[in-house]
Amino acid sequence: MDVTGNIIAYEAGELNETETIELFQELVNSGLAWQLQGHYGRTAAALIDAGLVRNP
Repeated sequence: MDVTGNIIAYEAGELNETETIELFQELVNSGLAWQLQGHYGRTAAALIDAGLVRNP
């Protein structure tokens, strides 16, 4: 997975729901979700709370 390319596609609104969840799972797995701007951490936390992303 090309994380940088997927972040760019996410910000451009080019990812579907499944691709977005996969991106955020990768961001959580790598810890990047908590290092990028606040939106990513808040969205990751919301996806974890919704059971769509697993916190390792």
